[in-house]
Amino acid sequence: MRTITRRQWLGTAGAAASIVLSRPALAAPLGLPIGCQLYPVRDILAKDFEGTLRQLRSIGYQTVEMCSPQGYERSGFGSLLKFKASEIRQTIQSAGLRCESSHYSFRELQENLEERIAYAKELGLTQMILASFGLRPEATLDDWKRVAEELNRIGEKTLKAGLQMGFHNHAGEFKEIGGVLIYDALMSSFDAKLVKMQFQVSVVSLGFEAVAFFAKYPGRFVSLHLQDWSSTEKRTVAIGQGVVDWKKLFAAAKKAGVKNYFVEVNLEALRASWPYLNDLKV
Repeated sequence: MRTITRRQWLGTAGAAASIVLSRPALAAPLGLPIGCQLYPVRDILAKDFEGTLRQLRSIGYQTVEMCSPQGYERSGFGSLLKFKASEIRQTIQSAGLRCESSHYSFRELQENLEERIAYAKELGLTQMILASFGLRPEATLDDWKRVAEELNRIGEKTLKAGLQMGFHNHAGEFKEIGGVLIYDALMSSFDAKLVKMQFQVSVVSLGFEAVAFFAKYPGRFVSLHLQDWSSTEKRTVAIGQGVVDWKKLFAAAKKAGVKNYFVEVNLEALRASWPYLNDLKV
């Protein structure tokens, strides 16, 4: 990252702001900025962080969700380790974007929590999201409850620092152990104040709809990861090209407490998803 003067930075930031202001008013769902997760574009991001951000902004995205450079060092974010959190924040803002959320690994939260909290605050985050507990497939329900309680303790510390802890589901939480859905067991174990949920909509491919969980656990969700699913092609597709009823989902998301949402698909699908979301009226 090149060094720039304060005057240059203000000029760049002002230009980025003018780009944002020159766009027509968003008709996006919930009246919230349309965001995207950076993990699907990690390969090009590793080669050109600033250029990738500007490309996402040119599509129309206004917010991005990071992955912890320390926790995702071997998963495409290691190139960012040479930058301070404040420098990453400046680069994101200079591209005309905002970042309030990031994914973390369980180990780094267990072993380096205070350091990660300080880094998150310097980055300008309001949410820290655990991506996965990393439990083995043979884990018992007690194992799941044990790590949930540990995340409660972590969430208590992040909340004191002004950061909301969240948990991001994958397909593994939608299996049953002894007739109990793991996701339901987690919801019973998490403190509703300390740990909010980030719902990954792609589990619709397993027959689980976000709307049902929003209704079952109102006020428990902080954000969403958006993917659509083609039942004929059996694959993830751009938003609006699959089976998800997005009007119904967003109508329910408001009651669920959702504060932001991030499209998590490849670059081609990111391009196709933005116009659909921007025009979606709920």
